[in-house]
Amino acid sequence: MKIFRRLYDWVLHWADSPYGVWALFIIAFAEASFFPIPPDPLLIALVLGSRQKAFKFGAVCTLGSVTGAMLGYGIGHFAWYSPDGQFSSFANLFFNNIPGFTHELFASTKLLYEEWDFWVVFTAGFTPIPFKVFTIAAGAFHISIPMLILASTISRGARFFLFAWLIWKYGDPIRRFIDKQFNWLAIAFTVLLVGSFVLLKYLV
Repeated sequence: MKIFRRLYDWVLHWADSPYGVWALFIIAFAEASFFPIPPDPLLIALVLGSRQKAFKFGAVCTLGSVTGAMLGYGIGHFAWYSPDGQFSSFANLFFNNIPGFTHELFASTKLLYEEWDFWVVFTAGFTPIPFKVFTIAAGAFHISIPMLILASTISRGARFFLFAWLIWKYGDPIRRFIDKQFNWLAIAFTVLLVGSFVLLKYLV
């Protein structure tokens, strides 16, 4: 865990750098395809340092994440399986080094994609579920690219702009609250949003 703490601190140190916005884009890009630390802490720190640029930072973070999802798709599509149909050595590098990226989780995503499609990407994009697992799986399972882009844009945009707005509106107290309760807040939001679409489907 020490290495991930060091990575977390390294991400945050960019908030005090003149390259903070570029770092935000690159970290959001990398996290959507291979990097283990999400861009949220850097986004929060940047907004706290310059609240008038909150929505610019949210947009940069969203753009980085959606383009990173395309890299994840490319990894899954071109590099995930060896010619004999087994996981490649490149794929095993991910399984062996990225927390939460397991063979079992990856295999289960195929069934999720077959049943839920758009909602799988949306949920992974907004909640703490490792987004990279689903972007890579989308490429490995040949999921529709336009659907991936749409779902990624909506879910990641909702997540990052919500963060930016909360910090812009409430400042440091809301940051401490989000740090403690984010997982539950994200899950509750997703349940409510998906539930509303399911209800609409049966009412219309």
